[in-house]
Amino acid sequence: MDRRARVVSWLAVSLVGLLLNSSCKNDATDEAAQFFLKGNVQLQKREYKEAIRFYSEAISKKPDFADAYNNRGLAKFRDDDREGALADYTRAIQIDPDFETAYFNRAEVLLETGDAAGSVTDLQHIEKRYRDSTFYQTRLADAYVRLNNPAQAQVAYDKALQLNPDNVEALTNRAAFYYSQKAYDQASQDIKRALALNPRQDAALNNQSLLLAHAGNVTEALAYVDRALAVQPRQPYYLNNKAYLLLKLNRPADALPLVRESLQRDSQNAWAHRTLGLYYLGQKQAAPALNSFRQAEKLDASVDQLYSYIGTAEQALGHSAEACDAWRLGELAGDEQAKRERALHCR
Repeated sequence: MDRRARVVSWLAVSLVGLLLNSSCKNDATDEAAQFFLKGNVQLQKREYKEAIRFYSEAISKKPDFADAYNNRGLAKFRDDDREGALADYTRAIQIDPDFETAYFNRAEVLLETGDAAGSVTDLQHIEKRYRDSTFYQTRLADAYVRLNNPAQAQVAYDKALQLNPDNVEALTNRAAFYYSQKAYDQASQDIKRALALNPRQDAALNNQSLLLAHAGNVTEALAYVDRALAVQPRQPYYLNNKAYLLLKLNRPADALPLVRESLQRDSQNAWAHRTLGLYYLGQKQAAPALNSFRQAEKLDASVDQLYSYIGTAEQALGHSAEACDAWRLGELAGDEQAKRERALHCR
């Protein structure tokens, strides 16, 4: 399954613009304020395209309206326009270099788009004000996880939960961190607590599915990932995890459309490429299986048992030397299956 356990996030919205805290200087400023408030209404209603339209009107009336840029960035982020959100947060910061909310939100987008170092830089910029925020500590921990800094991540997650033991997001994300560290008991404790607080937390449901699958409870794991998909039907990690479980249950025809949709929505997910490779391997189609596994390798060579599967596909194609090399790499990474295959087939 996809061990990049889904994490949850939190962003900050400007509910009342800075412009509204001062006297309206002219009609354009007054109109900008009205459009801004209309945008906030639509944002809270999750009508993101309408919110974007109203914030854009506000900006057209007052081009230096930093709060409107920030909130339009949030609407774009929630409408899956990461690049647009990043541009708007950056513009808000250019207008107001002390706009801490925009720094926080930009850190979120930078993390989502793969710039964990940039995310940490933005978070450190606002540390003085936000260090006692449980949301801030959670996001900082998430960034340290992406930077492969487990010690700092642990400190920040623990701080987030000291500040608020009922922070479902922190519990869910720390569980994902524990899972990645193979600390399964600690992960299970956090997930149970998160689901007790919010039984519909989709990321926690997905993470519970991961834990159950790891324990060999595939049918029960499938039930949990289905519950996660009931909340977020098109989430690519969840789709891939369900596809993997269906393969484990010998239901390849049901798995294939799910993993294809997962890859359509996130082509950079190495775990989904591995799942597609497993489908082809199960269908005795070694060549497309190998292509999928090699694509996964390019994206993230740490994916579980990847080199074991690469070796199996190479062996099926008659490439003994390449198979042994793959199993050797797997053995070096601690893959017991690769170790067994190498001992069996290679001198």
